Amino acid sequence: MALTPHQRHLRDRIMAAEVTAPPRPWRPAGRGLQSVGGLLGIGFAVHPESGHDLVLTVSHGGHGLFDAVTGLKLARDHDPAEAPDGGDLSCPGLGQVTDVRIPVAGLWGGGLHTGAEGGWRIEVVAPEWPHHRVLLASGRGPWQGEHGESWWLVLDSSRSTFRAAGFSPTGRTLAVATSSDLSLWTRG
Repeated sequence: MALTPHQRHLRDRIMAAEVTAPPRPWRPAGRGLQSVGGLLGIGFAVHPESGHDLVLTVSHGGHGLFDAVTGLKLARDHDPAEAPDGGDLSCPGLGQVTDVRIPVAGLWGGGLHTGAEGGWRIEVVAPEWPHHRVLLASGRGPWQGEHGESWWLVLDSSRSTFRAAGFSPTGRTLAVATSSDLSLWTRG
């Protein structure tokens, strides 16, 4: 089925956009990009003492726990007892959240929040399947506003396979997971 002129226009807009950093109040968490080879999925928890968002990574090499404000790796389990399971696709936590089950989104399915306080939202599009692009939007967003004004292309997964993207339940962290990397932005 051929694209309509409107669909072609939207596809062309997205394809012409360059990857750019998100606007304030967003900033990279630590380096912003964590290498996680064989990444399969991610989930969120909250640090019981600092209140920081935490990101659990599930990969072929085990599970990792990252502080989503500093970007630091807090814990690692090279041989976890279980992979995501059950109706909520959850995994046992580790490190500071060992007593918490963490829902995970990624290769097996599941999902993360696509909207956050302040009118922020993400859109994941694939105008050049199978490569996905992750758009951060506010206000009118990518379908009406201009790139760099109301929407930002924050990730192009052309070199890795897209796994998941979304906001933490607190809305203070934006995470994008590909088969090789975890990208984190924080605000607040």
